[in-house]
Amino acid sequence: MNPEEITQRLELLRLEHRDLDAAIIALGDATVPDQLQLARMKKRKLRLRDEISWCEDQLLPDIIA
Repeated sequence: MNPEEITQRLELLRLEHRDLDAAIIALGDATVPDQLQLARMKKRKLRLRDEISWCEDQLLPDIIA
């Protein structure tokens, strides 16, 4: 992947992460929240965070001090 593709992927991941966060909040505010669905959404959010971190690491070069 070139830097432009990584940047585009990063923006999509961040958008999905924000949307998922809003969905988790909305589901949690329900009268009887679906705990299984909440758990799945939270796991998905963590996977997204890991992928976002990977993309950010690819865009920023390692500097050896």
